[in-house]
Amino acid sequence: MDDSLRELYQEVILDHSRHPRHFGPLASATHEGEGHNPLCGDRVKIYLSVDDAGRIADIKFEGKGCAISQASASLMTDMIAGRSVAEAEKLMDGFLHLVKGEDATDLVGDDRERLDIMAGVSAFPMRVKCATLAWHTMKSALEHGMAAKSE
Repeated sequence: MDDSLRELYQEVILDHSRHPRHFGPLASATHEGEGHNPLCGDRVKIYLSVDDAGRIADIKFEGKGCAISQASASLMTDMIAGRSVAEAEKLMDGFLHLVKGEDATDLVGDDRERLDIMAGVSAFPMRVKCATLAWHTMKSALEHGMAAKSE
């Protein structure tokens, strides 16, 4: 990756961290999950409103942590809103492959392009947990409903 592209990706991560999308509680949540990374102290709470058709009608998050964890949560909520639960889980699988430096061929088109900003995390194994915390918490919330915990 050339330096100008790396710099652009860093700017996007910082923007999502400083100005998170979908931040705050969600009164109409049907599913909630809490995640904590005890290694660094990152915390996140995910709120989802899943409709009767299995579509994520709305998603929000609250949390504190490093720029990577907050940017990843913001990016995730921005991309998951309006998708079906199955689509969200497929996107998560692709994201996990991407940040672990594995083959992420299941990410295509705009999804791959938007998530590529987090691909550099794979070079820093300790930061992978930061990047994946919100995603694992979202999956836990979907699987367990209200007040699910993820560590």
